[in-house]
Amino acid sequence: MKNLFYVFIFYIFSTITNYVNAQKITDGQTLEVNGMSVTFSILNKESIEAGGKPYDRYKVSASVKNTSDKSYNIRLSSFPQIVSNIGLVELDCINATGAKLTSKKIQLKMKAQIINVTYSAYDKSGKFTNSIIPVTGSYYFDSGDTINDDAIFIVPQGEKPDVTVRNLR
Repeated sequence: MKNLFYVFIFYIFSTITNYVNAQKITDGQTLEVNGMSVTFSILNKESIEAGGKPYDRYKVSASVKNTSDKSYNIRLSSFPQIVSNIGLVELDCINATGAKLTSKKIQLKMKAQIINVTYSAYDKSGKFTNSIIPVTGSYYFDSGDTINDDAIFIVPQGEKPDVTVRNLR
């Protein structure tokens, strides 16, 4: 029971630490985060109604550019290998409702390097054939690369998206 308490306290502390390290970003602003330039833009705004309540629907865009000399790489050692830590930065919309299955955050992730692998096998007729299958060999984010993503945030009417950025690397 005592260990469970310590695990809970550690979880709360690490969650608070993540949000303390977040920086606020507004429309059209670019922030430097650990050698990366993060840009957030509002592309479109429209008023909608969901569940009988009025909301503002924002189409937003986020991009991250590696401005440092450092490249980020995750090389995969075997297939299939599940990799879940390919995120670079995360933009959280604090006041997003998530209504109509829309986003509450954007996570910008590293690019996948796809390798075409040729393999030989017998087909249904018993004939020996060569086939090609695409396989993810690694994930990368080189110096000078830019990664973009779009999302839709629904916020209460009259409010603008309240967005924070935090580094995941």
